[in-house]
Amino acid sequence: MGELNVVRMSAMARAVRLALSVGAVAGVVGAAAQAQAQEAAAPAAPLARVEITGSAIKRIESETALPVQVITREEIEKVGVTTASEILARLSANVGGLTDAASISDGKDQRGFNSANLRGIGTSSTLVLLNGRRMANFASPGDDTGVDLNNIPAAAIQRVEVLLDGASALYGTDAIGGVINFITRKDFQGLELNVYGLQTQEGGAGKRTATITAGHGDLAKDGYNIFAVADVQRTGALSTSQRRFVDELRIPERLPHLLSGFTAPANIRLTGAQRDYLNDQGFTINGKPLTNRTINPSVPTCAPPANLYLPNGTGGVDACTYNYMGDTELYPKSEKANFLSRGVLQLNPENQLYAEVALSRSKTWYAASSARVTGYLDYRKIPALAKYDLLSEEASADDDIPGEVQVNVRLNEAGRRTSELISESQRYVVGWTGSRNGWDYDVALNHSINTIKDRDTHGYLLYDQLMEGIADGRINPFGPSSKAGVDLINSIQVNQEVRHARGTMDSLDFKLSHTVGALAGGDAALAVGGEVRREKTEFNPSALLMSDNINNDGAPAGGQATSYARNINAVYGELLLPFTKQLEAQLSARYDHYQVVGGAASPKVGLSYTPTKTMLFRASAGRGFRAPSMTELYRPTQIGSTATLPDPVYCATVDNNYADCANAWEAHRYANPNLKPERSRQFSAGLVLQPSKLVMLTLDYWNIKRTDLIAEIGDDIILANPTKYASLIQRDEDGYIDHIDMYKENRGAQKAAGLDLTIDYKGVQTWAGRFGGRLSGTYVTDSKIQNEKGEAYVSNLGRFVTDGVVQRWRHTITLDWDSGPLAASLSNTFSSHYEDQNSAINTDDGSVVAPNRVTSYSLWDLTGAWQVSKEFKLRAGIQNLFDRAPPYSNQAYHFISGYDPTYTDVRGRRFYASANYAFK
Repeated sequence: MGELNVVRMSAMARAVRLALSVGAVAGVVGAAAQAQAQEAAAPAAPLARVEITGSAIKRIESETALPVQVITREEIEKVGVTTASEILARLSANVGGLTDAASISDGKDQRGFNSANLRGIGTSSTLVLLNGRRMANFASPGDDTGVDLNNIPAAAIQRVEVLLDGASALYGTDAIGGVINFITRKDFQGLELNVYGLQTQEGGAGKRTATITAGHGDLAKDGYNIFAVADVQRTGALSTSQRRFVDELRIPERLPHLLSGFTAPANIRLTGAQRDYLNDQGFTINGKPLTNRTINPSVPTCAPPANLYLPNGTGGVDACTYNYMGDTELYPKSEKANFLSRGVLQLNPENQLYAEVALSRSKTWYAASSARVTGYLDYRKIPALAKYDLLSEEASADDDIPGEVQVNVRLNEAGRRTSELISESQRYVVGWTGSRNGWDYDVALNHSINTIKDRDTHGYLLYDQLMEGIADGRINPFGPSSKAGVDLINSIQVNQEVRHARGTMDSLDFKLSHTVGALAGGDAALAVGGEVRREKTEFNPSALLMSDNINNDGAPAGGQATSYARNINAVYGELLLPFTKQLEAQLSARYDHYQVVGGAASPKVGLSYTPTKTMLFRASAGRGFRAPSMTELYRPTQIGSTATLPDPVYCATVDNNYADCANAWEAHRYANPNLKPERSRQFSAGLVLQPSKLVMLTLDYWNIKRTDLIAEIGDDIILANPTKYASLIQRDEDGYIDHIDMYKENRGAQKAAGLDLTIDYKGVQTWAGRFGGRLSGTYVTDSKIQNEKGEAYVSNLGRFVTDGVVQRWRHTITLDWDSGPLAASLSNTFSSHYEDQNSAINTDDGSVVAPNRVTSYSLWDLTGAWQVSKEFKLRAGIQNLFDRAPPYSNQAYHFISGYDPTYTDVRGRRFYASANYAFK
């Protein structure tokens, strides 16, 4: 913390004052003074004792050297969230995780994946556990590796423990950013029924859920317990047409170049010779000679509202631009079903057998705008061109096929492109736990599966027959098709599974712990453990997909099914040393060995010092490594495109006119079987204060650095340095870019650092009821990436770079009140402002998007509860109380334009209610 300068501390002070301004901390401080007066005669209480994630030895929160945040079931119910992804969206340390909203696109890579991303250093560096053990990762191959949060049975969660410290020394190589441990209910008895409904004010994205929990058997009396939780959820789709804020973003005005040049009626793409010939013949658009090669005879009307005349848009001055943001989904329709069951058999007073079954199925429907098609027509079938002679020598000088004209059409008659993605998970755990002769032990077998089924259901057409229909005139690109054309479109709709992925994880793990002697502060304890794990992934594209005959769903490069497997072995140890009543050390180390990649040791040391019962200082330091995923090692070549970027070599020949020298270049992305592991080092230091039994404050500084970072050189970096990276820029014989090669390699480093602040106020009793509150915030002081060893770092702190941003300050505040059977909560989630991407290029006129600063984003939720009887409880609330819309952003990375979908909520103000009845 000594490295923090005055400017940073001033910014931190401003952030804390922001929290003060909403009344949370002020209420805590004022009420704390009142509480101290009430309890003047009472001694200060020790910190709360809870079992936590972060140790192989049973620990107490107040004594640990590692910072852990606990989200309780009560807190989850207060804010009315029903999925694991929604729970983590309120966690200030979770930055840039994958969500349903962010996965809306017309692409396919890892769509449907909901993930966590602690510290913003990557999904692949955040470990998600269920009851302390692993689950199979999301099976579809892609850049991110991690557990799909859709597979977490949220209705069964008792609490979530978030270890905000690199934990590779205990949990494995993918815990560099931290660990999120979802802990389910255990030893439940009775029957509990819960129903929940949510409705948005403007319509769309409504939700219905139903949960049943049942358990039987008292371990102490009956020697067994078995319980099960079943939960079903259904969420409706939300279209752009249902949200007025989309119009208020003024996307056609602000971001016309991010819209589409595929329109209805179709835009016509001429050759240079055809354009020059038409100009010579006096052909005009909107009363003016042609300046561009893309034209549309319907200009300037352009069949609004979907098709607009935007001279600065993708269509340009002579053609139309399609506003797909007026005709797509912002939030997908989904159905989720989860089942979890746990049984425990008490063999004798010292030993238990246990088993867990967790099953989940998440089905999500994605709907993009209608099909875009590039077709080719005899010019004589286009009324506006039929009277001209495009077969003349002048007009056909550079034709591939004389007289043929390219048309770019939005095929509305085919309907929206709709996909159905199913993520299914199975997890079976059988274990034995107990104690004997002072030894505590736990051993278990874990079999976990994730299966992804991706199906094209509507709007995707057989390409060859579609081209025939356009060429022979049955399908009309410029207006309604004939009945024969409509019948053809309906007959060539694709409705089949096109991608199938399956991932399995099998493991055997054990853990032993025992006291090893007495020290001045208590018993020293030792824990040892190990794990043998096998991971396997399979990806099977359908024969139809591989035939490359589905319009708008091209065959993946590489062109074959893939199957990879590897074995992982690990051993670890932990030593707890209470040197005195005040000073304690935690020493741990782990050795992981990955087949092919190799192995490495990850040591860690933690210290805690408790000078009084109400004050604790803690610090930890450790090292870790992350083995490359099987996707990073072996994934087939992927062909895509870059962002719209200038080619400096070509730009130098055209006076840097971006209209001529900028493009979305073809990109070839390669895996690398020779990748080495990433290395990491992290440390943290903090304090815990409890001035009274009602108030607790924690402040922790954390610092993470990764080296040998597995990454590609960014396309923007490559083109900004065309001499240095000339070997990656493949050019044709005329010097134009053919494609850019992007390789996964061990490159550069990444740094992240910041402060976590929590203030808990357990509540003071007044004549008006009991009042309490909690503030949990993260202030990031550093977030940057070095693309090559020895080069300068590029910061994405408070600035959108390449694919996202890390906001400097994020917090969640909750204020609580209860009086007898009534209770209420007011909560706020907040993300600070940042500099926008500010780099999108309009290739029609060569302009760059106007600079923008994205404003801060603040959401308020209000909820109330009534305990009608001992068995029956009602709850109702308003989410996004002030109907805050996502702030405007000019980012050009995501398919969605006009705002950043990774952290915003498009649903607007919404109302929910739930009823819970418990038979016990």
